[in-house]
Amino acid sequence: MRRRLLKSKIHRATVIVGDLNYEGSLTLGRALMAAAHLVPYEYVHITNINNGTHWVTYALEDPDHPEMVCMNGTAARHFLPGDPVIVLAYAEVDDQEAARHHPHTVHVDAQNRVVRIE
Repeated sequence: MRRRLLKSKIHRATVIVGDLNYEGSLTLGRALMAAAHLVPYEYVHITNINNGTHWVTYALEDPDHPEMVCMNGTAARHFLPGDPVIVLAYAEVDDQEAARHHPHTVHVDAQNRVVRIE
């Protein structure tokens, strides 16, 4: 049996930019992606703490702005600059992996700088 478990989480990041005209996705700074063990084009969920919107998309890496959180495409209508968000990624594991699995939880400050990883 395979189970889908939380792989990584960026907790209470702040949306910096919205780009309505981009084709769609979530752009994250390289530092955030590395801390959360995310790779470009990985499937992610993002939840807006202010309004409860839940969005599913893929992550892109911004190598030039380490703390970037940019909502692209139509998501930019539901996630505005300044909104606090939670980014979640999942992995499928077998029962043996599930028994020892522990997700990476990345805590950030108001500028999206990593302050702690659990």
